[in-house]
Amino acid sequence: MRSFDKLADLEPLVGQHVADSDWIMIDQARIDQFAEATGDHQWIHVDPVRAAAGPFGTTVAHGFLTLSLLPEMGANAMEFRDVRMGVNYGLNRVRFTAPVPVGSRVRGRFKLNTYETIEGGAQITFDVTMEREGSDKPVCVAESVSRRYV
Repeated sequence: MRSFDKLADLEPLVGQHVADSDWIMIDQARIDQFAEATGDHQWIHVDPVRAAAGPFGTTVAHGFLTLSLLPEMGANAMEFRDVRMGVNYGLNRVRFTAPVPVGSRVRGRFKLNTYETIEGGAQITFDVTMEREGSDKPVCVAESVSRRYV
């Protein structure tokens, strides 16, 4: 984890790779829980027998499950000691570029795109590349916008 004493310490890093998250295991239990939470029970996610004969040879994580790991990835990649609160402000773009087979481990790589001072803190935009361990192709790329308040 990369630690910053002050949120403002991030500003000179615009355009640079800032941090990587820990690896997160994508097991069938996580996929099934996501299916229950969202109502997305498509067989490629939740039916291991049918998925074995499908295009990926096994079940795969939902794209939105992969994306939903962004807060966890950010939290274990960076800490800002003077931040009292952070909020998700949105996404400018997202692409699911490769499947995440069950049993994979994924992590996020964070490149600081913009830092904008706002009242009480900063609006920051990260280009996040989510990668699967052992694969050269990212599984998701996203431009994530958040606001942090000190």
